[in-house]
Amino acid sequence: MLRLDDTDLARSSAESAQSIRADLAWLGLVPDAEVQQSDRLALYEDALDRLAAQGRAYACYETPEELELKRRVALSRGLPPIYDRAALALSETERARLEAEGRQPHWRFKLDETADLDWIDGVRGPCHFPAASLSDPVVRRADGSWLYMLPSVVDDIEMGITDIVRGEDHVTNSAVQLQMFAALGAKPPRLAHMALLTGADAALSKRLGSEGVDAWAAAGIEPVAVAALLARLGTSQPVEPMAKLADLLPQFSISHFGRAPARFDPGDLASLSARCLHHMAHDDVAERLPAGVGAAEWLAIRPNLSRLDEVAAWHQVIAGPVTPVVEDAEYLATAHATLAGLAWGDDIWARLIEALKSATGRKGKPLFLPLRLALTGQAQGPEMAALLPLIGREEALRRLSA
Repeated sequence: MLRLDDTDLARSSAESAQSIRADLAWLGLVPDAEVQQSDRLALYEDALDRLAAQGRAYACYETPEELELKRRVALSRGLPPIYDRAALALSETERARLEAEGRQPHWRFKLDETADLDWIDGVRGPCHFPAASLSDPVVRRADGSWLYMLPSVVDDIEMGITDIVRGEDHVTNSAVQLQMFAALGAKPPRLAHMALLTGADAALSKRLGSEGVDAWAAAGIEPVAVAALLARLGTSQPVEPMAKLADLLPQFSISHFGRAPARFDPGDLASLSARCLHHMAHDDVAERLPAGVGAAEWLAIRPNLSRLDEVAAWHQVIAGPVTPVVEDAEYLATAHATLAGLAWGDDIWARLIEALKSATGRKGKPLFLPLRLALTGQAQGPEMAALLPLIGREEALRRLSA
């Protein structure tokens, strides 16, 4: 389920939503359905009303400036910056006066200070938070917009979410949300909090301009390489190339991840991406290959690829036209005559090399490099034993005679 948490109007846009969809599609993650929280506001209003009726939600009238002053005073006294619940002491008359002054209330969830928060985390193991050490969180702003805390709990309940995996910077939020699940009469999902990935200098953040999907796609990175890297970072398992997402499933478990921050180096993606390509069958990439590239050709050129877009150049080498590089015309004339006298077959390169070796006494590079240059125009590349049968007899003879 793709759930777009778009209740924060200042940070939500149609463009950002489309970017999320496009990034997921590039990674091969296609949701079964999509919902937007902005379409579900009535559900959140109903939940807030129920919590208020239970005494678990209450209206507050402090301005941001007043709250900041309270926070500073608490810190100056060596106290945690926890909201003092002053709003609960307001009389109806005082509330009416504040609203007559034009103040609109923001709403907080009232934590049960007698119920400590405990759960077994999928990564961190046993977690314990004294409820009295936490501040009653704001769930709806004075302008009527929602913070993600309560809407996410309401949606998790309504959608039957079974597991929540998030960054460890949300551990405290998760602790608070456990009481929200209980107050709304629901069993909470299983929780797992992943250590934050770090870059070269600091924690990765989209707000710091960290490299992302657009840059990787432009660099020819295979999507499965991103998944293969992220699925093993922070575990004791080695990062291994994968041909498709499903290959990750047999050995994947949240319990493999440790609490220590893992370093994410985008430079690792290029080499891993190439190794992933080398594991892919023709069927895995057929829809993305140039027209005419069949299974045999794919297998021939696959070991030399670092990016999939390099296939087109090697297909050109096979299909032609190619400008042969002639270093030794006399030797190539001998090769032409020798090849013309051999029966064609899949082992034609081995038989051609053996015949030329016997006829000329050449070995190593002097034996095969002039042939590669004439047949492909390149000094390096896929194995000639695989390329020559694909080039074909008539085209190979034409290139040798050039």
